[in-house]
Amino acid sequence: MATSSGGGVLGYIIDNIRETGKNPTRVLGGFIAAWALFFLILWVFPRPEGLSANGMAVLAIVVWASVMWVSEAMPVGITGISVPTLLILTQGIPWADGKPPMATVFSGFTGHVVWLCLFAFFVGAFMQLLKLDRRIALGVLDKIKASNVGRVIWGMFGVNIILAFLIPAANARAATLLPVVKGITDLLGDSPREQEAKKAIVIQSLVYGTMICGVFIMTAHLPNLIMIGIFENNGFRNLGYLDWALLQFPYLGMFALTQWWVRHHFKTKGVEIGGGHAKIREQHKALGKMTKPEWLLLTLFAGIALLFMMGKGSPLFQLHSYQLGVIGLVGIIVLFSPGLFPFKWKAIQDRTIWGTFLLLGGAITMTSAMTKSGLAGWLSDIIHHSVIGLPWWGIILALMAGTHVIRIGMLSNVAAVAMLAPILFEMAPMLGLHPVAFTLLVSDTDTYAYILPTQITAAVIAYGSETFSTADYAKAGWVCILIAMAYGLVVMAPWYAMLGLPVWDPTAPWPF
Repeated sequence: MATSSGGGVLGYIIDNIRETGKNPTRVLGGFIAAWALFFLILWVFPRPEGLSANGMAVLAIVVWASVMWVSEAMPVGITGISVPTLLILTQGIPWADGKPPMATVFSGFTGHVVWLCLFAFFVGAFMQLLKLDRRIALGVLDKIKASNVGRVIWGMFGVNIILAFLIPAANARAATLLPVVKGITDLLGDSPREQEAKKAIVIQSLVYGTMICGVFIMTAHLPNLIMIGIFENNGFRNLGYLDWALLQFPYLGMFALTQWWVRHHFKTKGVEIGGGHAKIREQHKALGKMTKPEWLLLTLFAGIALLFMMGKGSPLFQLHSYQLGVIGLVGIIVLFSPGLFPFKWKAIQDRTIWGTFLLLGGAITMTSAMTKSGLAGWLSDIIHHSVIGLPWWGIILALMAGTHVIRIGMLSNVAAVAMLAPILFEMAPMLGLHPVAFTLLVSDTDTYAYILPTQITAAVIAYGSETFSTADYAKAGWVCILIAMAYGLVVMAPWYAMLGLPVWDPTAPWPF
């Protein structure tokens, strides 16, 4: 039981916050600041020229949500579901005939991408109950005969790619892999070289590898779904599961560059794992043979994944024209068919990240509101003046750098992209750039915010292993950020152009 802060209402509140493991100063300060800024923007501050009253209301909501997300004053899911509530109360989206536009303000919770996400969350929950995630991780490490630090890191990258198909959200994958990675690092000793090797394994496996693989698979990273929602709402439709993977797969090559730097920085060359491959094989064998439920889950997922890949415009074969979310709902029906798996509903719901599901719906609603209210256009008009006249690569580089400065104080990658993506999309035509390619290039670099562990939830999980310090993370991370920015310009921009999305040509026809 925590020590009491004294009597009275304030003491009672502070004690309760401490019981949750949070900092009362940060939580209360963030909560008060969020509401103070909300009411100041809504009722006190003069409305800037060119911004509508609806846009001003949405700005108040965006600032409120941002402060809440950064300070974690309220659970992220509750903040997410509060966004449509505040849109109704402030009339951020205009009412029609005296009635609130319910369909519009809750559009983030009714769009097909949230149901695609929920299917992926359920698959992740089933995997954890079956311990299939641990089997996959140890199986890959055993298969590649991981005996040194380099092999372990590359093996964990392979695990991350596999789990990216099965477990949505980078934080969920990092949490899943943490005990596996911790078990491997425990095999190392306490010499200076081995201590450095532990840092390299944890940072690469739980942070860099997780985030890089997340960008590759549509359902593996929630900002992907936010951007797809923006594209679809603006006429850029039919970007399928396989199309997205094709569009983003060169990002996987960036791991080789981050591994080169991490290996050099932490001097891991030649560091062997205590017990070597034999110890990893022992842990793998201890799991026994694959069970029927494990085979069944993999078979069901493979079937649904094929349906994802054979939708409208599929380069393989068009079997149907249903949206991905509809296929996800079909998958949910199949998953919960009686007798297929020996789990009670409570066990599944306890492992389903409902807060992140609500956060995604709120974030998608917020991006839509920013566009419909004119706020995104107004902000993009302000920002574009600071980069006008630069070449296309100079504009992208400047905004990438600016994004990383903004991200220093933000934990949520989802929240950051929810705010930035609609602004970037609106800004692109003003700068003579393709809106989809431009939004992808700048928003994707936001994923690789590696200065502080507090910028990414997966990094917070990795930091919880107590393997590295904040300084260790920053010294390795700033170079990886530069690698990501350069990679976007030198590799991804030309790749997008090859696929029909040249960032320098806003008139290029939509290739999907």
